[in-house]
Amino acid sequence: MLHGTVIRALSGFYDVVTEEGIRRCRARGVFRKRGITVLVGDAVAVEPIGGAEGVVVEVLPRKSALVRPPVANVDLALLVFSLKTPLFHHGLLDRALVTAQAGGIEPLIVVTKCDLGTEAEIAAATAPYRQAGYETLAVSSLTGMGVDQVRVAMEGRVSVFVGPSGAGKSSLGNALAPALGLKMGDVSAKLGRGRHTTRHVELFQLGERTFVVDAPGFSQLELNIPSSSLRKYFPDFERLAEGCAYRGCLHIDETECAVQRAVAEGALSSDRYASYRALYEEIRHKEETRY
Repeated sequence: MLHGTVIRALSGFYDVVTEEGIRRCRARGVFRKRGITVLVGDAVAVEPIGGAEGVVVEVLPRKSALVRPPVANVDLALLVFSLKTPLFHHGLLDRALVTAQAGGIEPLIVVTKCDLGTEAEIAAATAPYRQAGYETLAVSSLTGMGVDQVRVAMEGRVSVFVGPSGAGKSSLGNALAPALGLKMGDVSAKLGRGRHTTRHVELFQLGERTFVVDAPGFSQLELNIPSSSLRKYFPDFERLAEGCAYRGCLHIDETECAVQRAVAEGALSSDRYASYRALYEEIRHKEETRY
């Protein structure tokens, strides 16, 4: 029996890195009956067949998982958002932050194309997130600014790239490792959006214990949490909530809400609060129309 990590899943086959190299495997037929899905990033037990094939006979317990994109055991979510071209998008970033945290994955905000802006513009974009306690890195793949910091953060971990099309994920991947950038696809400046050449989720090895997952389908990120729990994924709100008049305040329509008061006074980002309300309403709508 061998143990390894699933690095690629395609058409019912799974490429698994084991101590004896990569084996192309099928999953046990009983997995489907038991509702077991093998995901990229899974730690698995493999029964060898021949020189380079095998059968996945066990999926070991996961420490984290995302539904869309389907990937397991990710340690770090690199939330890649450009300062300009396209403009920094608070709403999408806040959605990605909630999704990562709900999946048990540590988020790292990576603001790309910082060579196109001033220090004041970079500070303005990142200030609400630094205030909330998130780590943020200002990066330029063109000049190399911040690339080494990203590389250090990824070392010895499984990371996933998440971000809107055109934000510079491929350029950052290329700055980290040319082969990675090529596999992640190109960016079409003419269209102002990304052109993703990867049609399946894949895990690339950058070092002995360093892997990165490119995650197509950012627009499909789903929030699978109760509306009443959303506030827990906004740490800056939770700190202010101690001043709310009502325990369990949802920060939506309640009176004497410390979060709404902080927004009105300019002590809390109005963009962050707008994102929160939009996400809350989206989840509530799903809950109300579920049955």
